[in-house]
Amino acid sequence: MPDQTKLPLVYVRGYAGDTSGINSAVQDPFYGFNEGSTHVRVGPGDKPAFHQFESPLLRLHLDEGYRILVQGGQEAYLEAAAEIPPDSIWIHRFYDASASTWTTKPREFRLEDAAQDLLRLVRRLKEKSGAPRVHLVAHSMGGLVCRCLLQKVLPDLGEDPADHVDKFFTYGTPHGGIAFDVGGGLVERLMDATGVAGADVFAPRRMYEYLTPQALREGDGGPPKGWDPREIPEGTFPAHRVFCLVGTDPADYDVAHGLSSRAVGVRSDGLVQIDNAQVPGAHRAFVHRSHSGRYGLVNSEEGYQNLRRFLFGDQRVQAELVGLRLARERGTRWQAEVRLSVRGLPSVMHERLAAHWCPVQLPEPHGNGTAAEPVPLTTTFLNSKAPRPPQTPTLRYALHLRILSLRERGGILSFADHLEQTADFDDILVVDVGPAQTGLGVWAVWNSDLPGAIWEHRPTGTPCGDEAPGGDVWLAHVPLPKTAAPILGEEAGIRLTVTPWS
Repeated sequence: MPDQTKLPLVYVRGYAGDTSGINSAVQDPFYGFNEGSTHVRVGPGDKPAFHQFESPLLRLHLDEGYRILVQGGQEAYLEAAAEIPPDSIWIHRFYDASASTWTTKPREFRLEDAAQDLLRLVRRLKEKSGAPRVHLVAHSMGGLVCRCLLQKVLPDLGEDPADHVDKFFTYGTPHGGIAFDVGGGLVERLMDATGVAGADVFAPRRMYEYLTPQALREGDGGPPKGWDPREIPEGTFPAHRVFCLVGTDPADYDVAHGLSSRAVGVRSDGLVQIDNAQVPGAHRAFVHRSHSGRYGLVNSEEGYQNLRRFLFGDQRVQAELVGLRLARERGTRWQAEVRLSVRGLPSVMHERLAAHWCPVQLPEPHGNGTAAEPVPLTTTFLNSKAPRPPQTPTLRYALHLRILSLRERGGILSFADHLEQTADFDDILVVDVGPAQTGLGVWAVWNSDLPGAIWEHRPTGTPCGDEAPGGDVWLAHVPLPKTAAPILGEEAGIRLTVTPWS
């Protein structure tokens, strides 16, 4: 019996380029989402150890029981089938009509047409599966096709996007367009003006056209001053139902595509700048992967694990740094580095490091001396009903927190007494989530307080107290070790918030 709580899942691929690129894309029955990767790491005895990632499609089939239904042709199968299982995977093959493989007059690709075709596919999947909504999973430009559906196509029809789409996950989508560190904006203006190979879909004017409902458009000109293409307007699709996977490795993209990261800058996945790969208000994770290719975002264990938990988890866990009163020294700026690891996984789920050009910038205290605003560190999702081995009855997360200082003299970084990559504070918060006598139990301890190896630790005693009893939200503060007080203040700590996630 299929799981009636699961929804059809639609994959939407990214930009293929000109006609030759489109022809190559349509030859793949799964538009590339079936490709896996092999990662090599150092094993015992300095011998190579291979980690094989099967591909997101195959892993969803193996881990979640999803079915991949093609049987000679996805369109023909959907047309003939009286009904389909809700736990099924579908590919939005929007490039097929623009391929010249079978016709001398292919349809010119237009992003709005791809969004309209996506709506037809979604309607058909809902009708034949009986599911109330679908999940959308998109890579690169595919996320913009989905956003055109959510922000323009459905609102222009007077329909609520949340009635059709449950959750929306993006891999390296240029939500803010594709920008370059060279040319002072000239390249972006040329993309908008010429639209070579359809690349204008990443430039401001076209983005404004396909992301803005007709009723809200201001004439036929470009976007109004201050318009941010990354934002999903209120009243369309809720941003908290969106997850953005952000890549931080431009080097691998250079190797695969010959595109120098110097064009878009090192703070990128090789094609999309880190700041442009995010939707304000959405959940996000940073992973050291490139935009695409065999070792890209889609072909990664990190990407899959974030996707699986976001789609099928039942609890959301947020960690924030609170109560900050940073040591005030003239010219000193503070940064945090964060890594999130999950027991049983061979990869890091989220990492923001200075070496990857994406540390967390810590805010200065308020002028009246009160603590700075909470600093989000990470959000992850867990499935409390997932089977676990008897020896590991809890879900365990490790949050590695490092605090680094940078000092300036006359507005220039000073290295006179600087120790590069050396943290002023460095510790790991080990969090266990599992059943307790009163329901959900959360145990948290700093690694500096643990004797022996972390894997030997077994949570004991009373779990952290719930500071918001009586509701669905579970809340607790974990004080930082005393060694952090001279830097972050006496009241600094980690605030853990667990809320239901459906």
